[in-house]
Amino acid sequence: MTVPSSAPALADRYWIVALVRAAVALIAAAIITFSADHSAPLGLVVFGGFALATGIVSGVGALAVVDRVLRGLHIAQGVFGIIAGVSALVLHGSGLGVLLYAVSVWAALTGFAELYCGLRVRSRSTVSRDWLVAGGLTAILAIVYLAIPPDSVLAVGLFGAYAAVIGVYVGIGAFSLKWAGTTHETAGNNA
Repeated sequence: MTVPSSAPALADRYWIVALVRAAVALIAAAIITFSADHSAPLGLVVFGGFALATGIVSGVGALAVVDRVLRGLHIAQGVFGIIAGVSALVLHGSGLGVLLYAVSVWAALTGFAELYCGLRVRSRSTVSRDWLVAGGLTAILAIVYLAIPPDSVLAVGLFGAYAAVIGVYVGIGAFSLKWAGTTHETAGNNA
């Protein structure tokens, strides 16, 4: 099912969701970057806060999505994020194994769900491109976390790098969506 006609309407509403997601990611990246402690407990707390906040944002942001399947996938991403975030925060003293497992499972589930959202909107709009790239980067994070040696500095640092990249990309995407919506409104008013 293609959804090209709803892409401009989605861009008009979804840019705020993307902007909040970017802000959450950049906060997580800043905490990791400016912390001398790259231990598993810090990683679990930062990841837990990140996953919980983005889960809530994705769940609430699902209201901006018209397509039922896409809305369901965004709600699922929200649920995955909330479960992973709460679990990481509750188990923050458990160690590196829990961090590697939590990030891997969360990244695989949410990354592939977001990739599917991008593929489902076949219009190649800004929204679909952003979902494809963000989903791809998140799925790659899952694979990297499965392949890295068990080292907390590496694991926490990689998550911080992921958060920085995804925060900048999604932030740029948010403003692209906002301006695309403004351009769409201007084009509609000139017609």
